[in-house]
Amino acid sequence: MAEITEKVELIKFDQEKYLAEGEMIYALRGEVEALADEVAKAGYSNIILLGIGGTEFEFAQFEYLVKKKSTVDIYGFDAANVNTLRPKEIKKDSLVITASASGNTVEIIEATKWLVEEGIRVVAFTKKDGPLGKIAQHVIEANVTTGQCEYSYMLQAFFIYRLLNQRGEFDNYEKFANQLKGAFKNLVDIRKSFEPRADKIAKAIHNAQYTVFTGSGSLWGETLLFAMCILEEMQWVRTRPVTSSQFFHGTLELVEPGVPVFIVKGEDEFRKQDTRVENFCKMINAEYYVLDTQEFAFEGLDAEFRELIVPWIVTSLLTERLAAHYEVYTKHNLEYRRYYRQFDY
Repeated sequence: MAEITEKVELIKFDQEKYLAEGEMIYALRGEVEALADEVAKAGYSNIILLGIGGTEFEFAQFEYLVKKKSTVDIYGFDAANVNTLRPKEIKKDSLVITASASGNTVEIIEATKWLVEEGIRVVAFTKKDGPLGKIAQHVIEANVTTGQCEYSYMLQAFFIYRLLNQRGEFDNYEKFANQLKGAFKNLVDIRKSFEPRADKIAKAIHNAQYTVFTGSGSLWGETLLFAMCILEEMQWVRTRPVTSSQFFHGTLELVEPGVPVFIVKGEDEFRKQDTRVENFCKMINAEYYVLDTQEFAFEGLDAEFRELIVPWIVTSLLTERLAAHYEVYTKHNLEYRRYYRQFDY
């Protein structure tokens, strides 16, 4: 892959800085694993993934994959709903894992306050000196500036999959974690292989009246993340994210000229659902685009571990690369907001 992509220029991307910060992230492995060992020794009855918006979507891969690999009960919750309902699944001996890049996500802070007050253990991936970091009992901070999602994914993988290892449910964890040393170099090469397509896709559909996005399995969270947090929030582009299965129970009737379908096609047991959407689009001659993760090699990683990093591939290509090309064609700065975090509401 390197020979093919080495001459490709990635727009709005500092490769040297990305790789350097990736090394900093990997260097935190020992600290993160030590915390996981401490938590495992103390014990917990279940795992609660507490997020909202992007963090909730980012956690979705772990909820899906842990449910496949472990007998531990794991639940993903919207922080606002947790504050409203106080779900019965959250118990005194629950382990709550949360995250906030800004450190001041109001719904998560509200939830963490009462969780800590009730003596429930909270592990937060956030800034140590931020509002959330000052409340949670345990904080894992990624001291980097580029803010790539896959940095968080690596740290969360070290923590969550180490927990499974301690439960006797991931015996090859050490091998997996060792093989992640080359993850960020792989993700650069994957970006470069997709760059021409990213430009072509963004040019074609950036001004569509709206775009349907489908996904499933471990990639449903990534599909939502791109459609809602990137295109809707950061580009003011109208989208309709829907799971590949639910697409056939309403949304298919909205597909017409001017309404493209973007299919995120994974490699797990849900792939046949994604393929069904693709075949339907072919059948009716719809405008559609497919991101098939099987097309992207990840060197140095054993096949048994690939499913754990497929979401990282998708977020690198959509949330990072395709977003950059949308920005070029919409001429709308990804950092600009009208309402989001602009005032209290």
